[in-house]
Amino acid sequence: MAADLTINDEILWQILDDQLSDRQVCELIWKRLGYQPSNLNFDGHSPENPWPAGPLTPAQWREAYPSAPDFIANRPPVVMLTRSIPADLKQLLKDELGFKGYRIGELQPRLTRRATAVSWLLAWRRQQMSV
Repeated sequence: MAADLTINDEILWQILDDQLSDRQVCELIWKRLGYQPSNLNFDGHSPENPWPAGPLTPAQWREAYPSAPDFIANRPPVVMLTRSIPADLKQLLKDELGFKGYRIGELQPRLTRRATAVSWLLAWRRQQMSV
């Protein structure tokens, strides 16, 4: 499961290079935002709310998204994700990974949202190092 992956540069480049599924990218963020996977129902199917907010989910996320949002498919949650990156950590994508962005022909919402996900994960990782 992607949520168990360590946030290292290799994983971050896999996200940027579209080598991890959108679901795996979301799971990496969901886990770090405190969302928790639900167990399967007795009949083996996923419950209605597969990744509900947990006790460690920040209040603004829990209120806006009681169920973990899809950051790749939907614009509003990725905008909120972008806004949650501290200003002094917004350049980590360039500074730490040396990512120069996508080429003009590659620009599409899905890829730019993946870059935002990496930016958020870099900020999260940096904040964890200072704890």
